[in-house]
Parts: sequence; structure tokens; C-alpha cells
Amino acid sequence: MGSVTAPLLIGRVRRTPACLVPARVAWPVVAMSSRSKRESRGSTRGKRESESRGSSGRLKRERDREREPEAASSRGSPVRVKREAEPASAREAQAPAFPVVRVKREREADEDSEPEREVRAKNGRVDSEDRRSRHCPYLDTINRSVLDFDFEKLCSISLSHINAYACLVCGKYFQGRGLKSHAYIHSVQFSHHVFLNLHTLKFYCLPDNYEIIDSSLEDITYVLKPTFTKQQIANLDKQAKLSRAYDGTTYLPGIVGLNNIKANDYANAVLQALSNVPPLRNYFLEEDNYKNIKRPPGDIMFLLVQRFGELMRKLWNPRNFKAHVSPHEMLQAVVLCSKKTFQITKQGDGVDFLSWFLNALHSALGGTKKKKKTIVTDVFQGSMRIFTKKLPHPDLPAEEKEQLLHNAEYQETMVESTFMYLTLDLPTAPLYKDEKEQLIIPQVPLFNILAKFNGITEKEYKTYKENFLKRFQLTKLPPYLIFCIKRFTKNNFFVEKNPTIVNFPITNVDLREYLSEEVQAVHKNTTYDLIANIVHDGKPSEGSYRIHVLHHGTGKWYELQDLQVTDILPQMITLSEAYIQIWKRRDNDETNQQGA
Repeated sequence: MGSVTAPLLIGRVRRTPACLVPARVAWPVVAMSSRSKRESRGSTRGKRESESRGSSGRLKRERDREREPEAASSRGSPVRVKREAEPASAREAQAPAFPVVRVKREREADEDSEPEREVRAKNGRVDSEDRRSRHCPYLDTINRSVLDFDFEKLCSISLSHINAYACLVCGKYFQGRGLKSHAYIHSVQFSHHVFLNLHTLKFYCLPDNYEIIDSSLEDITYVLKPTFTKQQIANLDKQAKLSRAYDGTTYLPGIVGLNNIKANDYANAVLQALSNVPPLRNYFLEEDNYKNIKRPPGDIMFLLVQRFGELMRKLWNPRNFKAHVSPHEMLQAVVLCSKKTFQITKQGDGVDFLSWFLNALHSALGGTKKKKKTIVTDVFQGSMRIFTKKLPHPDLPAEEKEQLLHNAEYQETMVESTFMYLTLDLPTAPLYKDEKEQLIIPQVPLFNILAKFNGITEKEYKTYKENFLKRFQLTKLPPYLIFCIKRFTKNNFFVEKNPTIVNFPITNVDLREYLSEEVQAVHKNTTYDLIANIVHDGKPSEGSYRIHVLHHGTGKWYELQDLQVTDILPQMITLSEAYIQIWKRRDNDETNQQGA
């Protein structure tokens, strides 16, 4: 049909005059094929759809732009602000800046209304929380006999130290206080409601989650973090009052047993001895003395200072719940700072630990070798002169030896040196038995082994290549003098212990003769009294340590071995195999009250 009609139409248009054809009639469109018709219809329909899609997109964007300020204001503040009616053109012009301005205005209004809300809340929910805080019904469930704050503050489930709480009913540590925290779950599961934040020292009731305010809980916070005033510290050496623990046992503050976790009795004995040195003890009992010391970032050695201060305050706590202390956190700091040189599970040497600990404390407190001093050097550091003379090789002929002795290399040299403790050498123990087939236990007076420091006695020291003769003379005596009696000798195969007993008086040890003449005139006080005596019993690698300590308030001697504390007669102290001793220098106005 299309092919037939098309020629008729074309023929009709040719015969019609041009003036009679209307201008708006598009005759060529009528003459198009069906394919071109479909294409023209499709393009027209697509153009209309795109125009309608574009207009709907613009409308949608305008609606979204209008909703943005409302969403921002609802997120920024709970206060709903009624949006004023504005023309569309004005809203579109102000749309980019409107959310910021509106949110800022809402925040200002919210901040202005906070005091008003606090005033209104005084008569509402806050009053009920305050009433519960002052009158918690679960305070009678607290079990003080199971509370132990000596161990590391870690959650018993997650092992995290962040936000740790102590359950005051069972004594366990848990993390958090939220709905899904371990402390919250524990409170619901076991009906344990009273918890203590180990960092902020605040008490909370869970799962109700309100703070408990009660003066009867102050004894718990004092056990967790004991504090001492200057007056209390000054009176420690003047009082002999016994303290009573929660279980009824009595103890003297400072004369408290330390728990032996496995094989740390060597460290316990040293820590007990240092805790009974009054100047060192007084310094660490007051945290303000060292808490502001600046250390470089990432320095872990200051942890040693913090843990030693905490241990010192626990040992001298007169209001403790138990009559012993566990040095768990202190020993963990020792293992960490010594890079596992000294461990809890392996027996160590007391002298090695004492030497490392004093130097580590001095360094962590900001001290240096020569210039800057600390409380450690003020208490223990003395000085001496060391005279050294090199010896020719023993295999050389006598004539060559004499010639070498005239050389400058073999002349005696003198060096000034400081010391933290004095090492006393024991004479060689006998190898044979007596007529009763028993080993002879030799004895030596203390003044015989002190002759090493009189400036006259020479001792030969051998190295791999050379031999030296050395003699020592003291030039400065510290307020507290440490003797380390050398009982152990190491060779290529094993460690040997010398069982020689040192006979020493408890008091009135005068060291004036070991000073040079010019120093004697400067040193007015050279008399020392014993205050601590560390003893090693048994074999070198399998032995145990115990300590004899003088309590300054009572003037009595006590023996401490791990958790056991017993009093002892002063005459029995000299019969032991002394290993480390701490002597106190007498002052002019000080009288001897020890009676030994």
C-alpha cells in the first residue's frame, strides 16, 4: 500500500500550485517510509523521556538539598528547630552555608541550655543516683579477706590492663563496666555487685552502674595505694607499735615477709635489706620525690623506680589486710629491665642482683657516673685510691725482670675511684678433715679481711696476659656501708662455695685505721653498727637466702625467710655464713641502743 500511494501523492503535489500549499504543512514527512517514521518517533520519545528524567532529577536534588539542613541539625543536637518557610530560590542560594550555620546555632543553644538542664536534673534522675550512691545495699557483700592488690592489674579473662576493675566480693580482676564488658557479665552471672576501679580508685555498683560513695571503703583504697605524710615518715623509727591485719595476726610495719613465688628468695633478701635503710626508705615512701623526674620517651627503666616505691609503701603499710606482701609486680619489672638476667623461676646471686639494682636505680633517677648524684649515691657511695703495679712475666729470667721493673710501664700508678660496696676476700678453705673425720670449718675475724683496704696490703690479680699488684686505701666513708663477702669462686667446671665463718661484732666497728692520715682529720665519725645481714645457706646453685634485720623502733633483731618472720638473739647472727652486710655510720648525737 505504501508503494502505491506514494506516487499518487507525489503526482498530486506536482500538479498543485505553490501558492495554494500551506507553509506549516510538512509534506515530506508524509512521504517518508515506515522505517524513518519509527526512527523519528523513537528520537522524539527519547528526547521527551530525557527531558522528563532531567526535570525529575532536578526536583529530587532540590528536595535532597532541602532535607540536608534538617538531617544535620538532628545529628548535631537533640533540640528540634522548626524550619522557616522560604522561597525555593532563596533556599537554593543559601543551601551550601545553611547546615553549618544552623548546626552552630543549635550547638550554641544546646550549650546555653546545659546549666538549665543540670538545674532541672537535680530534682529528677540524678537525685535517685545520688541517693543510691550514698546508700548502696550491697556493701555488706564485700569480702576483705580475699582482697589482694599485690599482683599485676590485669583482667582475669582478657589479660588486658586497660580499665581494670577489682570485684570486692571474690577478689578477681575484670575489664570494663559497659553492657558487654567482663565485669558487667560477672556481676550478672554471680551476683557480685561492688567493683573498684584500680586506676581511679572509685567504687561502682554493677549492673546498676552507679558510683558508690561511702567513707567505710577508705581502708580498701589505702591498701591499694598507701600514702605517708612527712610526720608519719619521721616517726617510723621511733615507734614500736604492732599493727593488726584483717585476719587478726599482728606484725611490725617494715618487718614483713615477702612471698617466694618460685626461686626469687635472693631478690627478696636484697629488697628487705634496702627497705630497712632509713634514708632510702624515706625517699621512696613519698612519691612526690621522684614522680616528676623526666625520662626519655620509651625508657622502661623508670618502671623499676615506680615498682620499688610501691613495694616500699606496702612493706611499711600499718593498715594492711595481711601480714605479708607479694613482690610480684616488682619482680616483673626486674625481669623486664634486666632483660631476663634475673628471673623469678631461676636462682640468682644476691651480690650480682644488688650491684645491678643499685646502679639501675641510680640511672633511672637521672644520675650519672661523675656529675649528677641521686639518693642512691648519697647513701651508699664512697671513694678509695687504687694503687696498681704491673708485674713482669714469671717465666722471664731474674735479670730481665729487674730491668723491666725500672721501666715506666712497671711503675706504680694511683687512681681515684668510687664504690657502692666493698668486696671482702675470704682465706682459702682447708681441703682435709680433722682427726674426727669431720670437715674443719674455719673462722676468720672481720678485721683480718678488712686489712685489704689499709693501703699497705697488696694482692695479686691475674689476667689472661698480665699480672698486677694492687692495694687499696679508703678516702671517703658513706653513711651506709655495704660489705660483700666473696664466698663463691667460679672455674671452668663448677662454682665452689667457701664455708668460712666471719666473726664480727654487731656494733662499734671503727674503720678509722683504713683511712689515710689526711682523710682521718676530715672524717669525725668512722664507727659503724650492723643493721642488716644476708645469709646464704646450702649449695651454691641450690641454696636459699635469709636475712637478719634490726628494727630501729624496738632495737630488736628479726630473721626473715620468705614468709616466716621470727625474732633472734644478736649473738646468733655471727654464727651464720654471712654474705651481704649493711652497716650504718653513727652520728655524734647517736647512742648505741642495740645492746649487743
